[in-house]
Amino acid sequence: MRFNREKCNVLHLGKKNVRHQYRLGVDLLEPSSEEKDLGVLVDSKMTMSQQCALVARKANGILGCVGKSVASRSREVILPLCSALVRPQLEYCIQFWAPQFKRDRELLERVQLKGNKDDSRIGTSPL
Repeated sequence: MRFNREKCNVLHLGKKNVRHQYRLGVDLLEPSSEEKDLGVLVDSKMTMSQQCALVARKANGILGCVGKSVASRSREVILPLCSALVRPQLEYCIQFWAPQFKRDRELLERVQLKGNKDDSRIGTSPL
């Protein structure tokens, strides 16, 4: 199988990395500051802030879609939907990209609180 040179990049990790140039055959490989593999975004500093922001954005989008598209507002309907659709977004590969900074943890906690707040409003909804 041949390698696709356009899809090959070099991600230099670490502060004291000498940033060698790598080749694939005769072609130089382009350096990259971040790469996404298996849905996890990794940058050269190995901070996961961008991954946390990406996950929070996806989970908030799913919460919004559930809130707008589901006719029933009963807790028995919404809670399993949120658990089945939002929770996997927040937990996917968490062992690898575990939030290191307090601001990242707080961002993800806000998504969870928003889901809980939506669940609590569902029980009091006039619909």
